[in-house]
Amino acid sequence: MASEMNRLAALRAELVRLGIDGVIVPRFDAHQGEYCAPHDERLRYLTRFTGSAGIALVTADSAVIFVDGRYQVQVRQEVDLDAFEISHFYDFPLERWLGEKLPRNRRIGFNPMLIPSDLHERLKAAMEKADGELVALEADPIDAIWPDQPAPPTGRIQHFANAGEAALDKRRRIGARLTELGADFLVETQPDNIAWLLNVRGSDVQYTPLPQSFLLLDRSGETEWFVDERKLPNDREAYELEAVTTRSPADLLGRIAARSGGKRALVDPRFASVAAALAVQGAGGTVLSETSPITVAKAIKNSTELDGFRSSHVSDGVALTEFLCWLHEHVAAREMAGNPITELEAEDKLLAFRARGEGFVEPSFRSISASAANAAMCHYASSEATNAPLTTGGVYLIDSGGQYLSGTTDVTRTTAFAPVSDEVRRTYTAVLKGFVALMTAQFPLTARGHHLDALARRPLWDLGLDYDHGTGHGVGHFLSVHEHPQRFGKVVNNYEFAPGVIMTIEPGYYREGEFGLRVENQVETVAAAPGFLRFETLTLAPIDLALADVSALTRDEVAWLDGYHSRVRAALADRLSATARAWLEQMTAPIGSLRS
Repeated sequence: MASEMNRLAALRAELVRLGIDGVIVPRFDAHQGEYCAPHDERLRYLTRFTGSAGIALVTADSAVIFVDGRYQVQVRQEVDLDAFEISHFYDFPLERWLGEKLPRNRRIGFNPMLIPSDLHERLKAAMEKADGELVALEADPIDAIWPDQPAPPTGRIQHFANAGEAALDKRRRIGARLTELGADFLVETQPDNIAWLLNVRGSDVQYTPLPQSFLLLDRSGETEWFVDERKLPNDREAYELEAVTTRSPADLLGRIAARSGGKRALVDPRFASVAAALAVQGAGGTVLSETSPITVAKAIKNSTELDGFRSSHVSDGVALTEFLCWLHEHVAAREMAGNPITELEAEDKLLAFRARGEGFVEPSFRSISASAANAAMCHYASSEATNAPLTTGGVYLIDSGGQYLSGTTDVTRTTAFAPVSDEVRRTYTAVLKGFVALMTAQFPLTARGHHLDALARRPLWDLGLDYDHGTGHGVGHFLSVHEHPQRFGKVVNNYEFAPGVIMTIEPGYYREGEFGLRVENQVETVAAAPGFLRFETLTLAPIDLALADVSALTRDEVAWLDGYHSRVRAALADRLSATARAWLEQMTAPIGSLRS
């Protein structure tokens, strides 16, 4: 691909001009966010890789892109393999590549606003191992070679009235936590944390209703908000900005330095730019490396937020059920007529159903509308080049969600339009059993995400199979669909669960070149027996049991699935069209009692 080669050549010429031997190009923006504004899609500009996580290293004679297990298939389809080597983000990460493959005594540049502190420390150690130097750059070299780079976003900021807690009370609560932690002030760079704290929402990035900004908060709740004033209206009477001073984002590092002398600044090592930590240290301050207390507080939803989630899932369940019914009505007939439904058409149709829902704003992420082999790519996004038909010869996976004023949804269903192979049935049944195992788990307060993750994997492990992604993530309230800090996954996650934490449960299995299977519900963490918690479903949509070997399900698994489907019918039936209501009754009919 000539354009990638030309961009690499231009970047390498820029490296020569800067007097460095290589440069790190992360997918991150200055907020380390999952979704970037077009202005910040530097990795995509250089490589054509469209995934939401990755990082590249370019030197005079090599170029490597590192992606995790979700993107190992996708990256090989999008990136010029003559130009870039592919490496696994975790199995052979960038820091290991620097320590083991980089020639010695090299100088590697990076944009300090785009690298968080914990990654910076690992990269710095790797460079020292190679007798090299990690060089903080004053300007990003990608920007220097990107002639038509879009301007930074200026999406309108709106007050969010459905928060359930006053912004000033939140700021005082976080300020009290800073006192407990021994911090004088907080450096906050995560836009979803700031949106939650100030009770605002925005439109700077696709799929997540937040404004890009930075914030400094002291123990009293006094706040400096670094935001482009063009995003705010002149009349701010409805906004909760008492004791909030607005400043330009360009002033952030200077203000950090001005406040840091002899002070302790809390800087989240995973999500705040290392530039912030360096500014504190450069001014004689002390960095307290801790997870932002806003991240932890935001994860526990209040009663208003929880009611909103429940409401949004009714609307979402109606849309998804109408959509699945439409597919089962039309896929076979359209295939026979030689005019098959395609992935992109199906994606658009689901969006149209969702748009009818009360308070719907936009999708919560780009839908994974994946037919047959395309579903083997965990984070596949259909395009004109890959737009496959939905047929009776393969399974179809739809992972999608919506941003509603009342909440954020995320759900996956896998379905088929004809009997499936024995291999699909065997593996889908294992995925389903793992899903039910975690959905029905009662667990102690001391349990963490990496402990619970194994419950969902066990049925696949019994078959000698596994999947290379996490089993679930937190979800924000009309905010990020992938919210920190709780996770289900193999990687250790030491954040506790508590009533009000919203998670997804989404085990899967993927056979490259053949099929992909996943079942996902969103759940609310609730109190159970004394000292224990459990999950209560929020998602309301039928699970296709025609793909499963129901004779392999235990009595308890059957009871849970029958009970879940009964709940789905009760919640949705009166809100559906007559056709979808009849289809739902058929899809959620009781399985019947089975012996364990």
